[in-house]
Amino acid sequence: MTAWCLNRAGLAKLWGMLCLMFLAGCSSNYLPEPVAPDAPEYAPPALEFSLPTPSHGSLYRKGYNLALYQDRRAYRVGDILTVDLEEKTQASKKADTSTSKDSSLQGSGSYGFGNNTGSGQAQLGGGRDFSGNGSSSQQNQLTGAITVTVANVLPNGVLVIRGEKWLRLNQGDEYIRLVGLVRPEDVDQANRISSQRIADARISYGGRGTLAEVNAPGWGMRFFNDPIFPF
Repeated sequence: MTAWCLNRAGLAKLWGMLCLMFLAGCSSNYLPEPVAPDAPEYAPPALEFSLPTPSHGSLYRKGYNLALYQDRRAYRVGDILTVDLEEKTQASKKADTSTSKDSSLQGSGSYGFGNNTGSGQAQLGGGRDFSGNGSSSQQNQLTGAITVTVANVLPNGVLVIRGEKWLRLNQGDEYIRLVGLVRPEDVDQANRISSQRIADARISYGGRGTLAEVNAPGWGMRFFNDPIFPF
């Protein structure tokens, strides 16, 4: 009866540990975040299209003048411009470490007890070696284009742009999202700008659907790859 109670207690502890490990695997940071279109942080700004009441017969509208010698570039809230994605990064790192140390200690002497005499010698030595190496390399490239909207104009004239583009493919969706700051001077005559000229840029590229799911590890693999997994 005592052995049966001990076995039941041991099984209860084992099941408790398994449940905790399962919950730890479910709370892993490898779980992808759900992504859906029409996110408010990437949506175009709400605009007021009503015309102001003219005063003294004037047709001038502040902020909507178009000079004869001015290019039609984005410079106000609601305008649209195209961003050419020209992102390419490459990084590599390599480290080699090697250490070595040897030490020794020797001693000799003689002893005597009455008529018994003799000599002895002692030697002590030690050494240690360490060698380690590691390398890492990564390369990313993103090309294409996305058309975004001017969401705000800062007091210094800098444009806040944002937007997203979704593509529905056979086996899922792909999306590109972009947020950043642009100088009007960097926009060319075709109303385009390079992504390398965007300050504080936030560019996201990803997908969802069958292809995205098969390229992600399952919950079992995420469980065993969790940082708190003991083995």
